Amino acid sequence: METQTVNMKQKIVPFLWFDENAEDAVNFYISCFKNSKAGNVSRYDEVSAKASGRPVDSVLTESFQLNGQEFIALNGGPVFKFTPCISFFVTCETEEEIDELWEKLSVDGKTFMEFKSYPFSKKYGWVEDKFGLSWQLNFTGDKQQINPLMMFTGKNVGKAEEAINFYTSLFEKSEIINVVHYAEGQGEPEGNVVHARFSLNGEEFLAMDSSLEHGFNFTPAVSFLVYCETQEEVDYFWDKLTEGGKEVECGWLEDKYGVSWQIVPTVFMKLITQPDKEKAKRVMQEMMKMKKFDIKKLEEA
Repeated sequence: METQTVNMKQKIVPFLWFDENAEDAVNFYISCFKNSKAGNVSRYDEVSAKASGRPVDSVLTESFQLNGQEFIALNGGPVFKFTPCISFFVTCETEEEIDELWEKLSVDGKTFMEFKSYPFSKKYGWVEDKFGLSWQLNFTGDKQQINPLMMFTGKNVGKAEEAINFYTSLFEKSEIINVVHYAEGQGEPEGNVVHARFSLNGEEFLAMDSSLEHGFNFTPAVSFLVYCETQEEVDYFWDKLTEGGKEVECGWLEDKYGVSWQIVPTVFMKLITQPDKEKAKRVMQEMMKMKKFDIKKLEEA
């Protein structure tokens, strides 16, 4: 896999699975958000292309920043599709800013909640963009932030607060910032979460419950990549997040709520970006055999 140096300052990175248009999506998102830029590109080599069925030398991943926040986009083929169970909640500082974002993100998209004034917001809208990714835009007067929002539906209804407590117990520098519950007569079971904000390793996330019959749930199309410094850290996150969930492969797992995570040692990125391409290829071959990453085996390869 041909790749470049990867910025790993952000511990938890949203990872977006596209069919074969990741580059188009990255360029589109960069054109929508301020302080944004493209990052590093990795390409399929013979090993990864054979495993995935993708063309050799085609783009595998591309990292990018939106308003300074790191994301990674993947060309993975038509395997997983985005759902609104994970959307990206954008707070906007000015009305001009939110109007411009809505105008761009809604082109050829699908509106879930009309862009207008609500009792809870001066201006708000929920839209699925032309690539299928969901965005919630909210005019608050605060500086722009982009935060992942998890919506707990179906078998997960009523578990948003439980999940928040679980996630914040795993990561250092984490806290529950606020949780608002439904009261009796508000259209949801009393005690379900209307809106919650929490941080994991200093990065903010949001969550909510919805008992409506949506017909969708979490999928690996949006996962969260966690960079780890040691094998102990890899083991810790892997063991905790697979409790009640399932191991997948190549560092991927699904937790007990169906949310997908990737637990990746930083040394893996260094090994596959080393100048010696034959050594890097052997590391990739060894990684393809793994579910949980084994740093010692990767280094031996």
